[in-house]
Parts: sequence; structure tokens; C-alpha cells
Amino acid sequence: MARIAGIDLPNKHVNIALTYIFGIGRSSADKICEKAKIDPYRRINDLSQEELNVLRHLIENDYKVEGRLRTEVALNIKRLMDIGCYRGLRHRKGLPLRGQRTRTNARTRKGKKKTVAGKKK
Repeated sequence: MARIAGIDLPNKHVNIALTYIFGIGRSSADKICEKAKIDPYRRINDLSQEELNVLRHLIENDYKVEGRLRTEVALNIKRLMDIGCYRGLRHRKGLPLRGQRTRTNARTRKGKKKTVAGKKK
């Protein structure tokens, strides 16, 4: 099993397996394969050690992935919260950021329903 950027890649096509790395999507994976001159439809286990080293080198030098990217995203969110902008306040309250409705839905951000007892007469 190949290991790139601290991730064990599954034995799938190279362009699909690279998407298991945080920060690399389908289009980035295709570009990496093109730069490395590797057929994107070959399996990971069929690649030679030299080809894996080329992939490792490309990803390490040209892309911000895994730990570095997660740290940067966390710092960006912290900065928004510190300056007190609208998006920062929404992060702080755990509500959707991008204009979605909250009267219904929004369960992913708000969490499980909290039942409120009805009025008594």
C-alpha cells in the first residue's frame, strides 16, 4: 500500500486514490497525474517506487495538504471569530454562514433538535 503525505492510499486508479489526501480533489489529482506523466487509470499498486517518489515530490512541493492545510483553515476561522465579522459570529454560534435558512433545516450546523415544552393553559 502506497503512502503519500501520511495517508495510506487504497489500490484504486491513481486519480481517485489521490483524492483520499485532504486538499486534493478530482481536478487537482488529474493535474498531478499529468505533471508526473502517469496514466491516471493505472492502479496505485502497479506504480513503481520511482513513480511514487515523483508523486510524493510533486504533492509535497506544489500543494498544501493534510496538516498544513487543516492548520491554515483553522487559523482563518479563528481570525474571522477574533475580528468579530458576520461570518465569525456565525461560526461562534454554530449556525450556517452562507445565507441558508435556519427556521427549518440547518440541522447539520445546529445539531440534534432540542425540544421546547409547549405553553400550558
